[in-house]
Amino acid sequence: MLTLRKSADRGHADHGWLKSHHSFSFAGYYDPAHMGWGNLRVINEDRVAPGKGFGTHGHRDMEIISYVLEGNLAHKDTLGNVKGIPPGDVQRMSAGTGVMHSEFNHAPDQTTHFLQIWIEPAKNGIAPSYEQKHFDAADKRGRLRLVASPDGADGSVTVHADAALYAGLFDGAEAATLALDPARKGYVHLVRGELTVNGQRLSGGDAALLTGESELRLADGKDAEVLVFDLAA
Repeated sequence: MLTLRKSADRGHADHGWLKSHHSFSFAGYYDPAHMGWGNLRVINEDRVAPGKGFGTHGHRDMEIISYVLEGNLAHKDTLGNVKGIPPGDVQRMSAGTGVMHSEFNHAPDQTTHFLQIWIEPAKNGIAPSYEQKHFDAADKRGRLRLVASPDGADGSVTVHADAALYAGLFDGAEAATLALDPARKGYVHLVRGELTVNGQRLSGGDAALLTGESELRLADGKDAEVLVFDLAA
């Protein structure tokens, strides 16, 4: 079964320096029908104004993935990591027993547009850790590239969760399929463009929630960038 969630149905917050869309309940947005999907807990699409950012704040017992679309996100944490996240990079931070970090857009004239993703860990209380890798556009063109997995397969970042994340770019005749376990849950987040997912047409910001499906079929893209999650039920 595929359930379509339109972009406009997401939660929205405008803090001036930060404009955010929430796929699931987060901060001031609460919707009991959308608390998460499987062990996927948060997808926030954030736009951070030039010279602004998130001050130092804490997390624990969560796998946090940052996926930058435009601009650059400066990351600094109490593990000693200080690094910018440009488009094409995937950053994974395992909060574990606790970590403090900040995220900032230092550019004087460019908005940083990124996705912040939270996945519930398979085990609480692990040591905090951090990882960041780059995935070329060519490696995602017309296919689903594994970018995060429990075992770091195929050069992906390692998430301490029962989840896998794929990224793909599709246009024109480009198409891909992915085998799914019907006992698990799938989630497709269309970052931008247009794309057909198992026969359903999605536009940027739309999502497809999958249950009981054995295959994912992506086709008929129009400047599409997509994230696909394979999740514990």
